[in-house]
Amino acid sequence: MSASTTPSSRPAVTEREAREVAEAAREQHWRKPSFAKELFLGRFRLDLIHPHPLPGDEAAQRGEEFLAKLRDFVETKVDPAVIERDARIPDEVIDGLKELGAFGMKIDTKYGGLGLTQVYYNKALSLAGSASPAIGVLLSAHQSIGVPQPLKLFGTQEQRERFLPRCARTDISAFLLTEPDVGSDPARLATTAVPDGDDYVLDGVKLWTTNGVVADLLVVMARVPRSEGHKGGITAFVVETNSPGVTVENRNAFMGLRGIENGVTRFHQVRVPAANRVGEEGQGLKIALTTLNTGRLSLPASCVAAGKWCLKIAREWSAVREQWGKPVAHHEAVGSKISFIAATTFALEAVTDLASQMADEDRNDIRIEGALAKLYASEMAWTMADELVQIRGGRGFETAESLRARGERGVPAEQLLRDLRINRIFEGSTEIMHLLIAREAVDAHLSVAGDLIDPEKSLGDKAKAGANAGAFYAKWLPKLVAGPGQLPTAYGEFKHGVDLSGHLRYVERTSRKLARSTFYAMSRWQGRMESKQGFLGRIVDIGAELFAMSAACVRAELLRGRGENGREAYQLADVFCRQARIRVEELFNRLWTNTDDLDRKVAKGVLSGTYEWLEQGIVDPSGDGPWIADASPGASRRENLHRPIR
Repeated sequence: MSASTTPSSRPAVTEREAREVAEAAREQHWRKPSFAKELFLGRFRLDLIHPHPLPGDEAAQRGEEFLAKLRDFVETKVDPAVIERDARIPDEVIDGLKELGAFGMKIDTKYGGLGLTQVYYNKALSLAGSASPAIGVLLSAHQSIGVPQPLKLFGTQEQRERFLPRCARTDISAFLLTEPDVGSDPARLATTAVPDGDDYVLDGVKLWTTNGVVADLLVVMARVPRSEGHKGGITAFVVETNSPGVTVENRNAFMGLRGIENGVTRFHQVRVPAANRVGEEGQGLKIALTTLNTGRLSLPASCVAAGKWCLKIAREWSAVREQWGKPVAHHEAVGSKISFIAATTFALEAVTDLASQMADEDRNDIRIEGALAKLYASEMAWTMADELVQIRGGRGFETAESLRARGERGVPAEQLLRDLRINRIFEGSTEIMHLLIAREAVDAHLSVAGDLIDPEKSLGDKAKAGANAGAFYAKWLPKLVAGPGQLPTAYGEFKHGVDLSGHLRYVERTSRKLARSTFYAMSRWQGRMESKQGFLGRIVDIGAELFAMSAACVRAELLRGRGENGREAYQLADVFCRQARIRVEELFNRLWTNTDDLDRKVAKGVLSGTYEWLEQGIVDPSGDGPWIADASPGASRRENLHRPIR
């Protein structure tokens, strides 16, 4: 196939083909234990997370020293109001972060990085993001999913030696997967990388390229056509942004995170050396998903920072704002919101630190834990920010700039709400995370009974699967009847003044109930189970609550044992678990009592125009133009907005 060949149209992909591409990209085996996987199977493996793992002394010292330097920098060199007003992080701030080593936090010291653990990397992101969420995103997109992490996991030694020193000190990187018409369905990826001698020739358009406007290096996912000597498939490449044919066509603007450098990047006949290919042809999606297993943990880190700030502002404001003769914090309607923010912030930090330390130790497979942390933190942080706006009342809706202009403290509560909203969408939307986690959660079932519900399998295959499934369930189902959660003395080491042992017994009992519910659903719906997205989402949300409860209790015991606010930590863990138990019971009720079937009918009616009369009486302020921009390959007709920072 010649280098001049370009795709005539986007690949036509059936639903089954799309699923097969996604299935081929996921890790097929479980070589290490997983606390969350066991939880969904009805096995509460507290031993996998308790005693709480901790970083080594040397790693902790190195991390604390950097945090002190970073705190001084963001307190003295960063003006968040300027970033929000100008919708840009000043170049001098980015240069200062480079000098500080912040772009090399996760890069090994032998390549010029700081070599921080995941725990301290996340603490640094929380700190930087509290000063300006745009800075947290800049650093995270560069290191969590940009060039450093894929090279760390899949790169050759030569690639690491070439690129990692640059990423540690001078160069900014970005990750390019999404296209104008391709989000969470990568089977339809249209960007191509056509082999031509010792190079690949890249053609296509990438959308929402965080850091892409200022990046020096890009990780680009592109489809390699199958040909003689080439396996083909979606493949990852490191691309120099200053290569001929690379054009940043637009700097995108959003409702929040105004300072991020996010754009549209076009590739036209861009020559990329084969030496810049990361991994083998066809490994691109696996590289992306594996990178995200730990890369997703940067998002809950930013959510922890948001929770801590919400708590600080809620405490300070509610103590001075009076209504009906007493501070608003003393009114139950407001006090319950403050309690929710405090307890949830404690739990989010527990989840983030636990999952991060598990990633550092590498003793456990954390693909589900990382995904649960992202899902849960993004949803709960948004709720906390919304509650803060409500506590602040009209001042919560008013911008910080307006507040300052009329002589009050410029509290950017409305900005936080805008900034956090994207977390429920990027790095896997809540809906996609539900499906991703659900797939992993039912993996044990599909591995033994999957052929039974596959319409394309032969009768012989189904008979064999039936025998395997019978043997598996004969051993598994009886274990879901009883467990330590029914013993009044179980987990007694978590009883110190406040009794957390009852919450852990609840988690153990409920994990078995969750596993039984999943089994009942598979028995009832079989092959149609994958279409029951409402049910699967609730199953995952229950698992997320149980994981958070477990992490909160384990963290409280850790802090008590270290003499660090243990009594207060136990109180927060207790309140959080009581709140979580209410949410869990509601989710269980909605597993079987819901409007899912009716919702599907109404949705079909809406799309067919049945309810179009309901839209009358308004005007639509939307502008003209296509719903999805044309992304046909070809030379760019627009000015290159690439703005490297040197």
